[in-house]
Amino acid sequence: MRYRAGLKTRTRILDATRDLVAERGLHGTTIKAICERAGILAGSFYNLFSSKEEAVLTVLREAIQAVEPSPEDAADIRALVSAYVRFVEDQEALARVYIEVAIANRVGDSILHSRMRRHHERRLEVFTAALDAAEVGEAEEMAELLLAALNGLALQRLIDRSYDMAGHAFKLLELAPQRPAVRADS
Repeated sequence: MRYRAGLKTRTRILDATRDLVAERGLHGTTIKAICERAGILAGSFYNLFSSKEEAVLTVLREAIQAVEPSPEDAADIRALVSAYVRFVEDQEALARVYIEVAIANRVGDSILHSRMRRHHERRLEVFTAALDAAEVGEAEEMAELLLAALNGLALQRLIDRSYDMAGHAFKLLELAPQRPAVRADS
């Protein structure tokens, strides 16, 4: 029973943290605001998290996991792009946290920023492999451009909910140069 109550409290804290970061930004989110939004006392917060940063890191981990491809989709560039678009369109609060942390580069955010950097490097590897499998020329450069464009499209979608993120994202794939076919007699 006590374990279940702790899980419920943890969920309320993480929901409050996610919502507050999406609404107020990383630096506008305080432990006091998290506790008020979650309907708990500060002691309950500190029983589960040592700091605001730990709660934000937990929410960030969720956001990162939400944009990670499933193993069966990791080699399919269209599936990777679809997963990112679905994440932004279906999980707007997490997408806002993801974008906020990605662009926040202030003192004290070094742990968050380094996690985002590692996440980006892993996504770059996955996107490069998928583009390589699709025989796109200059796969690594194209993966970098595609990821940067997807982040920009995500920001635009978060600004304007009517923005056709999926349409623009798949248009990018059409623009990717294909590798010339290698002739067997060469």
